[in-house]
Amino acid sequence: MNIPKELKYTEEHEWIRIDGNTATIGITDFAQGELGDIVYIDIDSIGNELDGNEIFGTVEAVKTVSDLFMPIKGKVLEINSDIESTPEIVNEDPYGKGWIIKIEIHEDQDISNLLSDEEYRNMIDN
Repeated sequence: MNIPKELKYTEEHEWIRIDGNTATIGITDFAQGELGDIVYIDIDSIGNELDGNEIFGTVEAVKTVSDLFMPIKGKVLEINSDIESTPEIVNEDPYGKGWIIKIEIHEDQDISNLLSDEEYRNMIDN
């Protein structure tokens, strides 16, 4: 199971890479494995400011649909255009080419509720 140390994680299986006041968000390797073959990703929150735990879109796999939750409060700046035509890249490279959105982090955002790689690994192992 690939769980990069430099990322933070949520209990809903999203990952977040923070770089200054912006962040890149996607779903974890564990999540894509549980979902199976991803066939469609619907993001309709571009330009929206969303609170942590608000839904920013959905992932549709062959057998299920799953909501995507914001790890922290922020404004959705960009959607990965590659996932619109080839959503399977989320299965193939969830931490790289399969990223889902980029956000501008709200200035007073507290990230202490995010999980470290070890905390996330313990959560999915139990």
